[in-house]
Amino acid sequence: METLQRIISTLANKNDEIQNFIDTLNHTLKGVQANSSNVIAELDEEFDGLYSILDEMKESMTNSIKQEQAHKSQELQNQLSQCSNALENSEELLEFAARSLDIKDPEEFSKAARQIKDRYVTMASAFRISLKPKVSDNMTHLMVDFSQERQMLQALKFLPVPKAPEIDPVECLVADNAVTIVWRMPEEDNKIDHFVLEYRKTNFDGLPRVKDETCWELIDYIKGTEYTLSGLKFDSKYMNFRVRACNKAVAGEYSDPVTLETKALVFNLDNTSSHLNLKVEDSYVEWDPTGGKGQENKIKGKENKDTPTHGHVHSLRSGTPSPKRTSVSSRSPSIRGSRDRFTGESYTVLGDTAIESGQHYWEVRAQKDCKSYSVGVAYKNLGKFDQLGKTNTSWCIHVNNWLQTTFAAKHNNKAKALDMTVPDRIGVYCDFDGGQLSFYNASSKQLLYTFKTKFTQPLLPGFMVWCGGLALSTGLQVPSAVKMLQKSENGLSGSASSLTNVTQ
Repeated sequence: METLQRIISTLANKNDEIQNFIDTLNHTLKGVQANSSNVIAELDEEFDGLYSILDEMKESMTNSIKQEQAHKSQELQNQLSQCSNALENSEELLEFAARSLDIKDPEEFSKAARQIKDRYVTMASAFRISLKPKVSDNMTHLMVDFSQERQMLQALKFLPVPKAPEIDPVECLVADNAVTIVWRMPEEDNKIDHFVLEYRKTNFDGLPRVKDETCWELIDYIKGTEYTLSGLKFDSKYMNFRVRACNKAVAGEYSDPVTLETKALVFNLDNTSSHLNLKVEDSYVEWDPTGGKGQENKIKGKENKDTPTHGHVHSLRSGTPSPKRTSVSSRSPSIRGSRDRFTGESYTVLGDTAIESGQHYWEVRAQKDCKSYSVGVAYKNLGKFDQLGKTNTSWCIHVNNWLQTTFAAKHNNKAKALDMTVPDRIGVYCDFDGGQLSFYNASSKQLLYTFKTKFTQPLLPGFMVWCGGLALSTGLQVPSAVKMLQKSENGLSGSASSLTNVTQ
């Protein structure tokens, strides 16, 4: 049976991988068709631009030739007109002179000779015209030789595209809700101007999927070959990354995508576990002095919630100045049941995700007006009248700002006073397999207290709040500073021996 189950599981996984690959191929095929149409349109546009420039240049140069032709023609036409007039006058005078030679009368001859002389003197200026053309018929200065340009046009080719970078998974680092991606080029390319990094969250290992995935987010103009994304919300198991190089003209191929694990504990508040006087809407809890009226709001889910920016932040707030007890007998029958376990001042709410293994971390911020609150963990079977820290199945640190401030670690109805300032934000570190629950100043990473025990059942994050509020940050990795402190603290007692035990 086990063998058959493994075979079925393997086949199902393989079928899933093949289907994802088919989706990827179909998506790529559509991309090829769409991108081909785009680049053909761009090619047409570029050539149309070249044709337009050539047409403009041809028209301009043709006009220059025509203008030169008109200029030379006009100059030669003027010279031709002048010479024609001079020749006509000269021929007329020559004919008159030839006829004068036939005159026998001396007086008439002398008269004709004087006329010829006077007319010759008058025409002398016309005879001094230049007999050299002002312009030549040479038009070679307007000839062209486009052999070099023709060679350039014949050398037209597609733009050089940078090769795909290679992401180095070994050099990549995931720590402190930040991811550092490192890549390199397969060969040196001094024309690369910058890189583009794209990433997206996913819950699937292996190759990125096409269907049912979020869009890629983009970071442009990266000058180096590594980049760190910080302040991330690790609310998915993995993240996909890819990068490509860009020169001044085009972007190259994407690198092979890399999938990195970004697992962290993400949980909401379980409205079915809350005290009757706490009104919960998934990620929000509010004191309800009416003690059950309007409980239908507890099933509304995530409507009208206000989520801060760091990790997954959930607000818990109460608004009454009195820790008034709520009578169990006064509740309507429809409200009784799982909430009957609350009594007195046990204004608690539990997380909706159980911790059964591994190391986890979350943070809690108390609002300034919070009079009393507890932060810790408890087994799922927290008793009907149990309160955080007052049983051997729950562990917490408790802050009481009513009248005077007290700060203590609580377990099994025993308290250990903590002689230190209450931080604004408390970090909770739970090592289920190592049997360790530690509390830290989330800002300075100062260790506040450590419980050491052996957890024998799944744990739920637990919170108590009265007359004030708390804000939760989940989806956080265990900070590096906490990991280092855990290594140095191992073997050293961070809790009172009276609070250390093994629970069954």
